[in-house]
Amino acid sequence: MAVIVLVPDDHGVAALSGIDGVQPMRYDHGEPFPDGAERAEVLVPRFLSRADTVDLTQLPKLRLVQMLTAGAEGWVDNLPDGVRVATGRGAHGGSSAEWVLAALLHIYRDLGSFADAKRAKAWTSHQTETLVGKRILIVGAGDLAGELVRRLAGFDATATLVGTTARDGVRGVAELPVLLGAHDVVVLTVPVTSRTLRMVDANFLAAMPDNAILVNVARGPIVDTDALLAELSSGRLRAALDVTDPEPLPPDHPLWTAPGLLLTPHVAGNSTGSYERGWAVARAEILRFVNGETPKNLVLGEY
Repeated sequence: MAVIVLVPDDHGVAALSGIDGVQPMRYDHGEPFPDGAERAEVLVPRFLSRADTVDLTQLPKLRLVQMLTAGAEGWVDNLPDGVRVATGRGAHGGSSAEWVLAALLHIYRDLGSFADAKRAKAWTSHQTETLVGKRILIVGAGDLAGELVRRLAGFDATATLVGTTARDGVRGVAELPVLLGAHDVVVLTVPVTSRTLRMVDANFLAAMPDNAILVNVARGPIVDTDALLAELSSGRLRAALDVTDPEPLPPDHPLWTAPGLLLTPHVAGNSTGSYERGWAVARAEILRFVNGETPKNLVLGEY
């Protein structure tokens, strides 16, 4: 009998159709599951959804939740016993790394001021900073970090990776207090866990050198928003945020008008082909599950 996989969109139906042993079943988020869903063993949530938005009591046979994104903080520790989670790691690292480069180039080459000058029809010229030679500290050593290191090499920028523990080519998180002051940019690529929640607090930011840039392409709650606002308001630090806490950002939130901030609405991985890349990873992981293998991106503990 085929394994029923609940999929949230037509991309999923197309990705899983025609595979022996797999029966994709389309569902609509926020609506009751279709007839037959009670036999489903795999659920693929829609992008950026959480376990508390799905009635899992309707899925007594569920064994695996397969994410389309690298983040799984809304699902880990919120599932019935015996249900595992596999992330979409490997799908969006390249496009997210591209966003980091775009953000840094926008800031360093002062593209915002030139856009303002164009609107004012003012032919004004000034010297800008450059990404060349900058020292980039990447907190997190997963797929996104690796993609970013590869791209930074083309700009003659140096990258230092930081992981939970030190290993070949990766510094340990315990070294952060010393490393922060020696880098021009800090890029956050870590998942939300009890260890990373609000890890970027006032002390973390104070250890960064004047005029440094904080880039958050991970998740909003990793950063203490009030502490960051204090540094931005003083003009000491700059930042590029693709994610915020809270998110979505309310219209009256002070981040909207904070100086020295480049802000985008959680779109780093959302580029042409993002659905196809996400489903390519999901398809491979689901095939491993159906064949009795362990998914490569299975979350172990607090990942």
